Amino acid sequence: MSDTLRIGVLGCADIARRRVLPAIAATDGVELTAVASRDETRARETAAPYGARPVHGYQALLDRDDIDAVYVPLPAALHERWTEAALRAGRHVLAEKPLTTDPAATGRLLTLARRSGLFLMENVMFVHHSQHQAVRELLAGGAIGELRAFSAAFAVPRLPDGDIRYRADLGGGALWDTGLYPVRAALHLLGDALTVEGAVLTSGPGHDVDTAGTALLSTPEGVSVHLAFGLDHAYRCGYEFWGSEGTLSVDRVFTPPADHHPEVRLRRGAGTRTLRLPAQDQVTATIAAFARAVRAGTPPDDTALRQAHLLHRIHRAAGR
Repeated sequence: MSDTLRIGVLGCADIARRRVLPAIAATDGVELTAVASRDETRARETAAPYGARPVHGYQALLDRDDIDAVYVPLPAALHERWTEAALRAGRHVLAEKPLTTDPAATGRLLTLARRSGLFLMENVMFVHHSQHQAVRELLAGGAIGELRAFSAAFAVPRLPDGDIRYRADLGGGALWDTGLYPVRAALHLLGDALTVEGAVLTSGPGHDVDTAGTALLSTPEGVSVHLAFGLDHAYRCGYEFWGSEGTLSVDRVFTPPADHHPEVRLRRGAGTRTLRLPAQDQVTATIAAFARAVRAGTPPDDTALRQAHLLHRIHRAAGR
């Protein structure tokens, strides 16, 4: 690999065009080299602002010799196929979440990456924001006493009828989309030993995928975990810790704008105080973390697999 990490993009999804491609272009030591699409015009239009090469077809991009890594922002149902193809072509991979909707497939891809000496990372960006470490430190310092409960929610207003998140054949559904965020937050902040106690998934009229859901989990220490998510709700994006002596809550935890200063609200007794944290662009932080891991030869960890198993257990608990 050259000093610059050369990234090719498989697809022109909205998340890629709005958030990730600008972050790739803005990150030192990283170059947006090529953009592939099944539509030649779309590839040209997406690549042009960055001086990247438009490529017709995903395999054609993987066949190039000027790509070190690929970003895969395709619908969830296509992640397994094209992530595997990229790994077998000798490319490091940053794949949109969920990496797959099947734990066995996720485990197989991670094993392939390790055996190939390649880095594979699921693009869950919020975990790279420093606000969550600040929250961890407050909890460890006894800011709210002993932890009793954790709740997290992420839901968005109704999407256009043709949105891919409403299509079962493309891996749609609230659990795999907005539900993944509170599930990952629980793993990120409470650890791996979570038990699914129950779950509900519901489908709105005319939809064959779940559009809303809740899950109740617990930790070995008896902390209750309540997660809520959906695709047809008033917007909500936050989490709260409830302790023996107070509460700690943060809004906009999953998709904060780059200039947003997170505010941690601490309530203890009759008093409330707000801590304003530094702003951070979690998208560029994610790209930088991916590039560092590639350069360091870091093997992929099992976080995506643990998350996949937990999502699967929630899905099964809801009778799906």
